Amino acid sequence: MSNILISNDDGIFALGVRTLADTLAQAGHQVTVVCPDRERSATGHGLTLHQPIRAKEVDSVFNDNVVAWSCSGTPADCVKFALSAVLKNRPDVVYSGINHGPNLGTDVLYSGTVSAAMEGVLEGIPSVAFSLASFSGVEFQPAADFALKLLEKLAEKNYPKPPLLSINVPPVESSKIAGVLITRQGLRRYIEKFEQRLDPRGKSYYWLEGEIVEDIEQPEDGNLPPHILTDVQAIRELYITITPLQYNLTDAEIVKHLYEQDLFS
Repeated sequence: MSNILISNDDGIFALGVRTLADTLAQAGHQVTVVCPDRERSATGHGLTLHQPIRAKEVDSVFNDNVVAWSCSGTPADCVKFALSAVLKNRPDVVYSGINHGPNLGTDVLYSGTVSAAMEGVLEGIPSVAFSLASFSGVEFQPAADFALKLLEKLAEKNYPKPPLLSINVPPVESSKIAGVLITRQGLRRYIEKFEQRLDPRGKSYYWLEGEIVEDIEQPEDGNLPPHILTDVQAIRELYITITPLQYNLTDAEIVKHLYEQDLFS
């Protein structure tokens, strides 16, 4: 039996987190859920520093064996709060999601789902962000079933360091999923614009909107074999994608370039 902490960015009442938590609890695992009290998508790794965080236990939403808390903070706040103020014992793993919508390519830079998982790995805990690669699909069970199977893999493997995994699941029934691939981070860009609107008092405001542009030509990563697909490519082929991430953003290539060019001496 594993001790699992679950958070998300879609909020405590989202179907994705309920499906994930209930599936794990029904399998006999110890599950604690601490999620934002409302949707906090695209908040990245933001923290609440200038106002109080309010939290309360939630009943009648999850399986009876799930301990659940609602938190006024961001996804990263929720994991910090859970580890410091809710859990008596350190969890074996932190799960985040299941997000309603993909977190592919550069989406991970903005994702509250990924940031909640990253907060776990910052504390040395294996952590996984799960996303259903569709905003319209609502069948979260295949992703939850995969999350259950993954627990065994996380326990079996002797990782060199606690992993941070971003997993995207195709929005299809289990029988149509092509398989599971280890992938690298791809590109997922947007044509963005701010639409100007007027409120009822005639004052203008702006609403960010955009259209996704998924680059067909993905840049190669010199540190990885060329046959490893990006998450963007693999999800199109209906694979579950597992993309290992890290919070160290040092660009080794530019570091070497600056040293070789001796630009700042």
